[in-house]
Amino acid sequence: MYLKMRRHFQKNTSLSLTPRLIRVWASAESCTTVSTIFPIPVRLVLRFLLAIVLTANAFAKSTPAPEKGYAQEKAPAVKVTTKREGMTTHFLVENDELCEITMSFDLDLQNLKSQTRFPYTATFPAGKTTEAFVLTPTATDSNWEYSYTNYYKLGSSRAQHDENAVYRLPYASGSRYKVSQGYHGSYSHKGSNEYAIDWQMPEGTPVFAAREGLVVKVKDDSNTGGSSMKYDPFNNYVLIRHPDGTLGHYCHLKKGGVTVKPGQIIKGGQLIAHSGNTGFSSGPHLHFSVFKTRDGRERISLPVKFQTAEGKAAVLVEGRRYTAPDAGMQTASAAAPKSNASGAAF
Repeated sequence: MYLKMRRHFQKNTSLSLTPRLIRVWASAESCTTVSTIFPIPVRLVLRFLLAIVLTANAFAKSTPAPEKGYAQEKAPAVKVTTKREGMTTHFLVENDELCEITMSFDLDLQNLKSQTRFPYTATFPAGKTTEAFVLTPTATDSNWEYSYTNYYKLGSSRAQHDENAVYRLPYASGSRYKVSQGYHGSYSHKGSNEYAIDWQMPEGTPVFAAREGLVVKVKDDSNTGGSSMKYDPFNNYVLIRHPDGTLGHYCHLKKGGVTVKPGQIIKGGQLIAHSGNTGFSSGPHLHFSVFKTRDGRERISLPVKFQTAEGKAAVLVEGRRYTAPDAGMQTASAAAPKSNASGAAF
């Protein structure tokens, strides 16, 4: 996810120039923001043209409402804005996601300085607007200019995984499934998916939460999949924030198979979805990983242990089959409220 912006401030001119910000939202995944300055006559022309467009739209035939579903396009949940106070420019990050985001900034500065060192990466809390950094002119009697690009990912770079947490196998008690690809799997478990687990299972198999947490994002509108990365955008998933700030990712789910909603607090062992074969998938299976962020471009998957019917916490091995124990044997982290990475409880 990225956002680009360029802004220029002109001094000592005979024209009265006022910066005008033009925003273009490319998609729910990315946005581009361009800012420039127009002289007064040009601004008047643009306002006249805008009035014509708005009038035409008022008489245009209304378009049908989008189909209801968890992947419906919405306004961007993360925005970067600026606020001027005298010669100082404050950069603010508005995060309306249900979990933290990690954002990285690259800046190009001319006659500007900051106490922040760039490139700059930080984690920003959910549901808040937070100041990221401040710019001030190096020489106040000269022109200044900045441009920047920023990238962000869901999750916290400050999350510390609870090493005492033991995860439930994400399928029904007594069920037994084969690990078709384990940690460091040669097919696709590399890089950010290094510590992911795949279980081979028929489409429509009930999927249960491996650990308690807050549902932060879901998608289940796709019925498309294939053994190529070009199918990755069609992946159906559930993303759950754990009490320690890490995120659990359940992927390749069946179309219409998600049973939870964003903002819902769920317990370990609760039904959350049904498995499928969507996205980058060579056959019906469930993909699961736990991760935190490295920066605004990359995430880090984390190794975890699972409770098995044998009664011990285990690192799952590719090619082996594992039976989910009865509910009474489960020792996954308790569903009682715990403090999360930012001090809140749920």
